Parts: sequence; C-alpha cells; structure tokens
Amino acid sequence: MTDARDLSLTDSSDEQLIAAFNEGDAEAFAEILRRYRRPIFNFILRSVRNIEKAEDLQQEVFLRVVQRSDQFEGKSKFSTWLYTIARNLCIDMSRKMVHRRHASLDAPVRADEGSAPLVDRIASTELETDRRATSNHLQSEIAHAVEALPDLQREVFVLRHVQGMSFKEIARVVDASENTVKSRMRYALTRLQQALAEYREYAHQLK
Repeated sequence: MTDARDLSLTDSSDEQLIAAFNEGDAEAFAEILRRYRRPIFNFILRSVRNIEKAEDLQQEVFLRVVQRSDQFEGKSKFSTWLYTIARNLCIDMSRKMVHRRHASLDAPVRADEGSAPLVDRIASTELETDRRATSNHLQSEIAHAVEALPDLQREVFVLRHVQGMSFKEIARVVDASENTVKSRMRYALTRLQQALAEYREYAHQLK
C-alpha cells in the first residue's frame, strides 16, 4: 500500500521539495534525487564522455545541491539551477582533463546494469512499423551525428531534445541569450540533417 507521505512527495513540485529539504525533510531530497539522478548523469556523460568521470560529477552535483540548497532563490526553475551546477562542473572538468577518453554513445549507460544505450533517449521509441527494420542502424547514425556536433551545439541540442527544456531555460543554464541558443540549435539541426540525409524524413522531424 502506498503511503500518503509518498504521494505527497511525488505530487510536489521541485521548488516545494527543495524548500522542504531546507526545513530538514531528508525524504524531500530523496525525491529530488529520484527525479534527476538519471537525467543529470546522461547530461554529464554527453559532456565528459567518460562513464567513471560522469558518475563522479553526478555525485558532486547532488553534493553541491545539499551544500547550497539555501542559495536557491526561486528566480528560475529548480531544474535550471540544477543543470547550471552540472554544466559548470563539466566545464571545470574539461579544463582539467589533459587527455579525454571517449565513451561511445552506443554503449550502455552503466555496463553493470544492462541499461539501454544513451542513443535510445534521443531516437524515438515509437517508430512506425515500416521503419522498424532500419531502426537499429538509424539509432547508431543519430548517435554518431549528435556526438560529432561542436560542443556548444550538442549541449543545446541535448538540453532541448533530450531534457525537454525551453530555450529560455537553456539560455539560463548556458549563460547566453535566447537568440544565441536558438542560433546554436539551428546550426545543430542543419548539421544533423546533413549527416542524416539518407533518413531525410526523420531529419526533417528534428525541427
């Protein structure tokens, strides 16, 4: 039987949860962790391209949330604040890395969990029946095309199409104007459409 307390946490907004955590409710933080642990990990992994480093940074993100929760002022959505923390940590990491080992986007998120490939979070899981025969190859092509995008364009594409953020939210996360963010998205889509030319119908849907 589901506890009424669990239902209350599940129905609470992110902002209500962080406020409750600041008042000493540890279960509220557990709910935040449940909601964002995987999305934050996927976002970080696409930046650092190394599973072990992504796991370390994921832990650091939530550690900073614990340490700085009282600094969240509610001027933006909690998710925007959270992704900003993650992005800044990724930038710090990239500056420190002399040699970057690249993890394939076709690999599972965690080898010990048998989880689905990251690319599955980009490619549609509801492909029409007449396209299922080529779906595996298409997913691989999409993964490589996204991986090949310049960092700033890939970052915006992932935040928009994988994390579902608005351009306004993305602008806050990457500390750029909305016009700049939209410009990066346009360039990203153009590159992807060119890379996926043989799958023109799908590439067109990226718009």
